[in-house]
Amino acid sequence: MRIGILTSGGDCPGLNAVIRAVVRVVERRYEGTVFGFKDAWRGVLEDDWELLSVERCRGILPRGGTILGTSRIQPYQFDDGVERVKAAVAQHQLDGFIVIGGNGSLAAARDLGIDGIPCIGVPKTIDNDIDATELTFGFDTAVHVASAAIDRLHTTAEAHDRIIVVEVMGRDVGHIAVRAGIAGGATLTLIPEFPFDPEEICNALQRRHAGKSFASIVVVAEGAMPMPGTMPTPEYVIDRFGHQRLGGIGQALASEIEGRTGIETRVTTLGHVQRGGTPTAFDRVLATRFGVAAADAAAEGDWGKVVALQADHIVRVPVADAVDRLKTVDPHLYESVASAFFAY
Repeated sequence: MRIGILTSGGDCPGLNAVIRAVVRVVERRYEGTVFGFKDAWRGVLEDDWELLSVERCRGILPRGGTILGTSRIQPYQFDDGVERVKAAVAQHQLDGFIVIGGNGSLAAARDLGIDGIPCIGVPKTIDNDIDATELTFGFDTAVHVASAAIDRLHTTAEAHDRIIVVEVMGRDVGHIAVRAGIAGGATLTLIPEFPFDPEEICNALQRRHAGKSFASIVVVAEGAMPMPGTMPTPEYVIDRFGHQRLGGIGQALASEIEGRTGIETRVTTLGHVQRGGTPTAFDRVLATRFGVAAADAAAEGDWGKVVALQADHIVRVPVADAVDRLKTVDPHLYESVASAFFAY
């Protein structure tokens, strides 16, 4: 068995754990070979790779990032991209690819499968927005980092009777924000699934601080948006891959809150710290289980599938089903917890 492996899209904690697991299973269980392609599909298109072995992967389990590098380059961005991938398969006599990536990367794997290039997907995103799996690795680490930051911000906010707005990752969904908000005891949590009204927010915060010395933490996902026409919003730059480069809603909201309430308001943007550094024990275990399952699927020739966590079992689902829709925050979870713990 000869397998190509690559990490695609944004990095997140646990990528190296997947790579390590795939290599150990392919080498020791199936006596096969793993080709690690550099910087996602760029390495395939430009024939930039290294042979991966158990020895090469020693010590990488707790490391963040990815030893292979990553990028958002996809074969379909080039007129001859698919043919170049097919040439790499033929040159290295590959049975197929294990693609570790998020929705965009898995969609490319789906399309490559249609074009005759065997792929197995491993779901990767700290946003936890892939519908086929209950959890993606990296998510637990991101929530842990965000909730730990909120814990620290409580003390400084209390010392100065301030409001602190904490911007966390979450382009289209608010899974990180909701769970970090609950774990960190946030006053308010704002997510992309529910446009917010800044007037309601400011009224709630004024009631909370009226005549009292209080600290308030407002958690906002980077993709959260106000109701149309209620406040100025950031102008997002579009990158070369067609994605909005988010960031700035926290600052815009903090300015709005301070201007309307008169309460000193600061902003902390956690940014890439959420997806850097060592993965939690949970993410190491989940990533390892995904890697083992992906290697087994490749050995069985069960291509066109994504490994997924369902009811604490690793299952295989068609890659088309995995990218069919985003997994959004359960409205019942958000609304029931919001009514019990959040200010409005």
